Amino acid sequence: MYDRESHYIGGRWVRAAKSDRLVVHNPADEAVLGHVPAGTPDEAALAVAAAVRAFDDWASRSVAERSEVIRRFTACLKGRAALLAKTITEEVGSPASFSARVQVGLPLLTFDSQPTHASEIVWHQRVGHSMVLREAAGVVVAITPWNYPLHQIAAKIAPALMVGCTVILKPSELAPFNAYLLAEAADEAELPDGVLNVVFGTGAGVGSSLVAHPDVDVVSFTGSNETGRIVSELASRSVKQVHLELGGKSPNVVLDDADLEQCVAEGVARSMVNSGQTCTSLSRLLVPKRLLSQAEEIAASAVANHPLVDPSAEVEGIRPTVYSDKLAHLPTTFALGPLVSANQRERVVDFIRRGVHDGARLVAGGPQRPSGFDQGYYVLPTIFSNTTPDMSIVREEIFGPVLCLQAYDGSDDSAVTMANETPYGLAAAVRSKDPERALAVARRIRAGQVEINQARFNPFAPFGGFKQSGHGRELGTWGLEAFLQTKSIQLPPSGS
Repeated sequence: MYDRESHYIGGRWVRAAKSDRLVVHNPADEAVLGHVPAGTPDEAALAVAAAVRAFDDWASRSVAERSEVIRRFTACLKGRAALLAKTITEEVGSPASFSARVQVGLPLLTFDSQPTHASEIVWHQRVGHSMVLREAAGVVVAITPWNYPLHQIAAKIAPALMVGCTVILKPSELAPFNAYLLAEAADEAELPDGVLNVVFGTGAGVGSSLVAHPDVDVVSFTGSNETGRIVSELASRSVKQVHLELGGKSPNVVLDDADLEQCVAEGVARSMVNSGQTCTSLSRLLVPKRLLSQAEEIAASAVANHPLVDPSAEVEGIRPTVYSDKLAHLPTTFALGPLVSANQRERVVDFIRRGVHDGARLVAGGPQRPSGFDQGYYVLPTIFSNTTPDMSIVREEIFGPVLCLQAYDGSDDSAVTMANETPYGLAAAVRSKDPERALAVARRIRAGQVEINQARFNPFAPFGGFKQSGHGRELGTWGLEAFLQTKSIQLPPSGS
């Protein structure tokens, strides 16, 4: 059992002021996995004060000096890779192979790449009689979710630290133990005191205090739209810079010349990654109306490619590795673990019931508990057809293994209109045998990232959304730019 009693503040472990603890459950068997402190506003304030004290020295160091610290930090994380993967499997429910390859491999790559990205930033340049400088934006609060806990932590704190910001991390209370391992790695790597602080607790108990604190300069938040609005409102009172990566209801457009069998099977897979608990999940599969019945048959068959499993069953012999292009290709056959919590399971099951009530047709799955899984937060992979744009299952982010088939009239214009018929704009996909046609459709879709014909995820390209999916970009050099400010210094004439 993981029992933790301290926060990491100012370069040391600080025992929680109160005895209140938050319970963390293993989603596969519902057993108590451990406890973490329920942080307080006072502890949040201590962490901010530590970050403020550390900022001037850290920001004034050269890029080379900070790069060396980041390399040490990365090496210490790599030394904990196997334990990180095991921990994330236990607290999130991701199958062990997925935890090793993605949940740990991807953040290791993010940390690994920071010195290279920093070398690509134009830190200073001359513009006429002005010197234009790029400088660290200040003290950063990073509030991260549970679905890809270490990846989302890395996407925020690695670039922020690299450019000279100091950071207070508030990880999800549902998946906090990987952040403990991260703090241990930071301590072992001897990050300067206060450069990285980790405070555990809830959004109400800690998060809101951090966001509202007047000495915080930047807030980077990933999570639900509802919480994102609260973060924006709190931060606006002191005019903070805010980055939001929020929800999605992403379309996967199959054009009429595509290989239907391949595209539908891949589409089912793309909707089920991490048991559908992925913000970029392609949860709407758009097919020409004349091909809908065929698509339903293919989708119903493809569900068998995603059996439910005990996520820890395959731990033996799996070794985490740094994520690479070779690992980025998504197979069409992989197992699904449970959802992260009882509340999340109930939320997803309620959506499935609402879909049935609203007249959508179940092609596969349903709200019933899966056979053989009497314990754990498991949900059957579920596919709906006969959907309409006004249904809640089509409009709202479900965040579970639920795919909605939508039929359009067959024209590219109709496909684009239906794809954009959502308040979100995080991700999308287009499938066609004609790459130029697919690219033309992709250009018209209002989303932050669009993949064509099963193109691989690029961890160095900008990541973020349009519309209510948020604003700001993460990853690659764009991730560093998010934590920089621009200063213009007007220089006097020479000789004056």
